[in-house]
Amino acid sequence: MNALGQPTGRAGHNLAGGFDVDRIRQDFPILSRQIHGKPLVYFDSGASAQKPHAVIDAMTQVLENEYTNVHRGAHYLSQTLTDRYEGVRETIARFINAPSENQIVITRNTTEAINLVAATYGRKFLGQGDGVVVSAMEHHANIVPWQMLRDEKGIELKVAPIDDTGVLDMDAYAALLDGNTKLVAITHCSNVLGTITPAAEIVRLAHDRGIPVLLDGSQAVVHGIVDVQALDADFYVFTGHKLYGPNAIGVLYGKAELLAQMPPYQGGGDMIATVTFEKTTYQEPPYRFEAGTPPIVEAIGLGAAIDYVSAIGMEAITAHEASLLAYATERLTAMPDIQLFGTAPEKAAILSFIQQGIHPFDTAATLDRAGVAVRVGQHCAEPLMARLGVDGTVRASLAMYNTTAEIDTMISALERARTLFG
Repeated sequence: MNALGQPTGRAGHNLAGGFDVDRIRQDFPILSRQIHGKPLVYFDSGASAQKPHAVIDAMTQVLENEYTNVHRGAHYLSQTLTDRYEGVRETIARFINAPSENQIVITRNTTEAINLVAATYGRKFLGQGDGVVVSAMEHHANIVPWQMLRDEKGIELKVAPIDDTGVLDMDAYAALLDGNTKLVAITHCSNVLGTITPAAEIVRLAHDRGIPVLLDGSQAVVHGIVDVQALDADFYVFTGHKLYGPNAIGVLYGKAELLAQMPPYQGGGDMIATVTFEKTTYQEPPYRFEAGTPPIVEAIGLGAAIDYVSAIGMEAITAHEASLLAYATERLTAMPDIQLFGTAPEKAAILSFIQQGIHPFDTAATLDRAGVAVRVGQHCAEPLMARLGVDGTVRASLAMYNTTAEIDTMISALERARTLFG
């Protein structure tokens, strides 16, 4: 904040007066480097976003001047860093409008958060013949834990289909919510197609039948405002490294009454109330689920990342990315050899495509030589690739620091690929 209480960037950028991508780009040091002698065009934020100075500086400050372990320390450093660490829990709660910071469980990533729910809520409340509904466009992290629970407990995995544009078939989804269905676990935003699912309606239909819902918000929290109370989500998970924060930090939000019924996920220090050789008692949530030394520095980095995007404004970020998506979609669809996957009316700035007659890895290699970083392959969504009828795609995932000029660079590189391989 500046002296007027207005949000600012690292270099005193006043971000309250409107979205200025050039000023924002100055906050990301890696964007000034070159790749193969060309300016870096980073279109791989869906895999992991770049970090602004605000995040780098906050983590460096802790490591250089404040580092110690948190919780229970009697000395000054431990007490002050504990306060700062626990303050991040409050920052996260505000960011997703959780009712209380005590409903925020710190994890290593989204994958651990989903595994935590599967291993605690799933093991306790799901049994032989109970159904878990997922969608056809899930990341492996929201498929494999439920398959493991199926193999252990005999639950049934039900898959809600999508149409050819990448839109969830809501009639088919509703039909899966029968008497045997005991949990829904669905993405809020597809990491491959960019499809934004109708999360509030997904939750409402499930709740009408008494079924709790877990939403995977790994991509959604990056591209728009998330309000877990408005969604009425029972569980909401996301990761820090896609939200311009560090890796090895994630979040599980859970309704208080559900967290209170769930057994511990792992055993060790910090999650206990008392320990004897005969019996152990456990702390109340969220600490019950946070065994061992937590990711202290990473949590500070996530807090800084949330403060950074909040200062810019998620509405402004969403609007900028929407304009990028519209421009990139127009440019790509005008190319005769590009097949675009995921054209849902509601989608984030994620574009998956193939170039006809060219292997996706050759397309990606040509883009790389032009300095354009994209993702290629199955994107941890192999069942979705099968649904699309392809072995893999090229994925360009755009972020708040990208520009239309960078999209033009990608288009030129795709035209070169056509010349080289077509």
